[in-house]
Amino acid sequence: MPELPEIELYVRALNARVTGRRLLRLQVHSPSLLRTYDPPVASLAGRTVRAVSRLGKRIVFACEGDLYAVVHLMIAGRFRWVGESQGPSTRRQGGGKRKAPRNTHAVFEFENGQLLLTEAGTRKRASLHVLRGAEALAGMDRGGIEPLTASLEEFRATLTRENHTLKRALTDPRLFSGIGNAHSDEILFRAGLSPARRTRQLEAAESARLYEVTRSWLTVAVARLAAETGTRFPDRVSAFHPMHAVHGRYGQPCPTCGAPVQRIVYAQHETNYCARCQTGGRLLADRAFSRLLGADWPRTLEELEG
Repeated sequence: MPELPEIELYVRALNARVTGRRLLRLQVHSPSLLRTYDPPVASLAGRTVRAVSRLGKRIVFACEGDLYAVVHLMIAGRFRWVGESQGPSTRRQGGGKRKAPRNTHAVFEFENGQLLLTEAGTRKRASLHVLRGAEALAGMDRGGIEPLTASLEEFRATLTRENHTLKRALTDPRLFSGIGNAHSDEILFRAGLSPARRTRQLEAAESARLYEVTRSWLTVAVARLAAETGTRFPDRVSAFHPMHAVHGRYGQPCPTCGAPVQRIVYAQHETNYCARCQTGGRLLADRAFSRLLGADWPRTLEELEG
């Protein structure tokens, strides 16, 4: 799922292309995408986009007339930009009609190109809300603080509001805005903290370290993605990236100590961590696999390697 760094990358690219441009029309091809009916999608036609911004993991198109188009890409949703110089984004059929590429949920037609919203896979979870007024937009905010602008005091207060695991707290949109599965793994690895550690167990120095690492990692991630993309539209947005040390690297050597990266799998969520660097060599229990193995489940790296 695109998180704060990836969403910021999209926001920068979209502002450069569509801010100040008229949205000629918005075609919705998938009924599951649209989650609102009033105001209608057609009310956006002909409106100029005033700005594109991030709201948590959502992308907000602010249009004149106090209208907003709010997109949540979820896990597999992505944007694709087809500019004038690239020709039409859809192929013509008989009678001059154009057919949208496969997996296209919606097409935003601008004066200078088309923005396609696609979603891979069979589970369609991406969403589009068309809203009127700042109050309606504010209702989409899950309430999490912005990690790049929050003070240390705000960060600590938010972190300890509820006694959750660090992994759950960092990925809770009611607590922190824009952090998800991938970047929480990287933050906790660089902070040297176990994803299973309880938030209220942290000492002052540990919470301060987590605060600094959160800010530095997200800043670095945004800068790296921007440098890699340049002026191109980001077309390879993924939760997996070569700069990651642990996320998506199960079984591969930790870049710091060489121990194999471990994982916890629950439902569709996965946590990656280094047992040697983060948990003192202890393997964290997997809710499914460790129960299956019972007493045979290895508790430490030494038991695993043995």
